[in-house]
Amino acid sequence: MTLHRHKPLYAPRGAVTTSQPLAASAGLDVLRRGGNAVDAAIATAIALTVVQPGSNDIGGDLFAIVWDGTRLHGLNASGRSPAALTPDRVPGGMPERGWLPVTVPGAPAGWRDLHVRFGALPFADLFTDAIAYAEHGYPVSSEIARAWAGSVTQYTRLTGEEYAEWGRIFTVDGGRAPRPGERWANPGAARTLRLIAETGAEAFYTGEVASALAAHAARTGGLITAADLAGHTSSWVDPISVSYRGHEVWELPPNGQGVAALVALGILDGVDLSAMPPAERLHWQIEAMKLGFADAFEYVADPDRVVVPPAALLAPEYLAARRGEIGERAAAPAPGDPARGGTVYLCAADPDGLMVSLIQSNYLGFGSFVALPGYGFGLQNRGLGFRPEPEHPNGIGPGRRPFHTIIPGFLTRGGAPVGPFGVMGGHMQPQGHLQVITSTVDGLDPQAALGAPRWYWRSGRAVLVEEGLAGAATLADLERRGHELTVGREPTAFGYGQAIWRLPGGGYVAGSEPRADGSAVGY
Repeated sequence: MTLHRHKPLYAPRGAVTTSQPLAASAGLDVLRRGGNAVDAAIATAIALTVVQPGSNDIGGDLFAIVWDGTRLHGLNASGRSPAALTPDRVPGGMPERGWLPVTVPGAPAGWRDLHVRFGALPFADLFTDAIAYAEHGYPVSSEIARAWAGSVTQYTRLTGEEYAEWGRIFTVDGGRAPRPGERWANPGAARTLRLIAETGAEAFYTGEVASALAAHAARTGGLITAADLAGHTSSWVDPISVSYRGHEVWELPPNGQGVAALVALGILDGVDLSAMPPAERLHWQIEAMKLGFADAFEYVADPDRVVVPPAALLAPEYLAARRGEIGERAAAPAPGDPARGGTVYLCAADPDGLMVSLIQSNYLGFGSFVALPGYGFGLQNRGLGFRPEPEHPNGIGPGRRPFHTIIPGFLTRGGAPVGPFGVMGGHMQPQGHLQVITSTVDGLDPQAALGAPRWYWRSGRAVLVEEGLAGAATLADLERRGHELTVGREPTAFGYGQAIWRLPGGGYVAGSEPRADGSAVGY
């Protein structure tokens, strides 16, 4: 059953899809001007920092997968913790907001590094729409306005000098969020984006913005320094994959949680879901996802500190052993023992077959609620992804990349590209990947796969199910198996996804999340 009945986009030459129409239009404009899919993805990502600031910002992180026409490339543009972050700084565990969970922003360097390797148009040309929206304003879309209002409610509970600038930038009329259709501008962000565009992001890491950010941190209790910013680098990585019913599903290696989706799909590849009754099918999907999460939470860490490589978690014999742990009843599984060794998503494709899967985020809505005076952007709170145990591979420490929730995905079949996909939304992301991929392989187009009702495993045996997921008898069967079900009516709980599939005869079919404000556009 498809709950959200939107039609897919069919495009003969290229497509862009994301969760905010103005950002998608920015990417499409770049394609029309002769840019390629990477140029379009970068322009879309930059515009999203302005038109969907609660979910991502200039001060956030980025991951991407690029199909260059022959093979896949992965970019890990996530930042590291400040050199001064040591376990003794957070004796009670990492707080959600404020300076302590702030890590070095990786998104500006990610835009630059993608462009240096794959871009066609001049880098500065990719900022045109974003700067115009920041400087002159734009009408805020409805779902974004609703989420923004919720973040303002959270902000009003915070006290401290480090939070003051956020309210000056991101609230209007003395402290409220912009309403749907209300025009909102951010001239400080326009200033910062111009500096990034003109200097190839050097102003952000070693120049004017870096100096201002380091000074603001020193003045208001932050740990981040000019040296932390100057030392930032992105990492080109090889995507990892698992087979699922004749396809290959690709994710990035740690410090992202993509391996959770791959473990789950690798487990499910050994059973015939299509032959199962609905309750059993859902039971297997949920239980496989739990096993994937158990391993990811235990073993995903900074790439330099990983003690169990992804290859060990994806080994056929290990997946078979994990598959054997799934019984008739809902479980709360522990990590296995393998052989040791607030977010936006977008995708773009061009006439030459270049395709991009890109995700960027400042984590929880508006991140840390710390913003840089005069420069119009907030900082992420990705340090919340660290574990409190110093001895754990993902433990709090200096110069480390934390566990990341944001994961771009890509689908191939027999080594040939099918296309990019992703679902944003914290720990919903690998669960969304699993559900979109199983629906796609079952024959749904990307829009129908994105519109199908979803489930969201929360913890233990608790599962949130979207209205329309299954009939009363199927839900009752799941409850008899030990699943503790709650019907969720909040769309954001189930993530926001996008996908573009290559058509056999040329061109693309694209879908955009019907629960969000976004759209798929093409030409």
